[in-house]
Amino acid sequence: MEAKTNVNDSKQLISIIQAKYSKMSKGQKLIAQYIIKNYDKVAFMTACKLGETVGVSESTVVRFANALGYPGYPKLQDALQELIKNKLTTVQRVEMADEDYSDDSTILSKVLKSDIDNIRGTLEEIDSKAFKDASEQILKARKIYIVGMRSSYVIAQYLGFYLDFILDNVHVIRMDMGDAFEQIVRIGKEDVLIAFSFPRYSKKSYQLVDYAKNKGAHIISITDSYFAPVACLSDNTLLVKSNMASFVDSLVPAMTVANALAISVGMKEKEEIKTYFDDLEKIWEKYSIYE
Repeated sequence: MEAKTNVNDSKQLISIIQAKYSKMSKGQKLIAQYIIKNYDKVAFMTACKLGETVGVSESTVVRFANALGYPGYPKLQDALQELIKNKLTTVQRVEMADEDYSDDSTILSKVLKSDIDNIRGTLEEIDSKAFKDASEQILKARKIYIVGMRSSYVIAQYLGFYLDFILDNVHVIRMDMGDAFEQIVRIGKEDVLIAFSFPRYSKKSYQLVDYAKNKGAHIISITDSYFAPVACLSDNTLLVKSNMASFVDSLVPAMTVANALAISVGMKEKEEIKTYFDDLEKIWEKYSIYE
């Protein structure tokens, strides 16, 4: 519930800064002025970098975040990223990354560290009860539909591939096999739809989830915000931390959650997995697939 409140506050962040401006110190006012004019850049600046840019100390930046009601600068940064995440074009993301990704060594270091931070943030914020409920709903479902558009399609395929080892009722919605609605037209109350959705959010994903919801299906969303369009329709939302500091989306945390979900379902169906691989080994042995 706290996460939802923080996300909601981010929508009012600029107004909050303006309302508190008169009571700020001289250094804090410099930060406030810079953020109001350049909040899209500040969203991906460290406290040290922001302080250097504005001409104040890093501790002044931290105190500024505290003055706005945030426990630290990272939470203020999260709010700024939430504010802009669905407004940035790919070109803008490339421009923002240009300075920080100046050479190959820096790129490797920053990307790996960013993914580590995203996984750590996901671990801190994800709702363990929602995860448990999602796993149980998948096991109970008559049929499981999985949807992911754009780069999210890779994760949808990944989850579908491994769930198919365990269950025989999994269908990944494909855009290259006719209209998407034709693939879920029979979805109903006993079914589950798992939707992966990240900025910029796909309108088609939302439409498919909305259709499934109206048909009574149980909706599981794996997304980056409780205010993401698909999350607003979901019965279970698995919150994944995802920054957008470059034109390439970070899929690592979402892939990790998909991996955990497949393992959770699999551990509840150990005999099915054993039977599947026993049968597969017999086929490999009989037909000498690997010779």
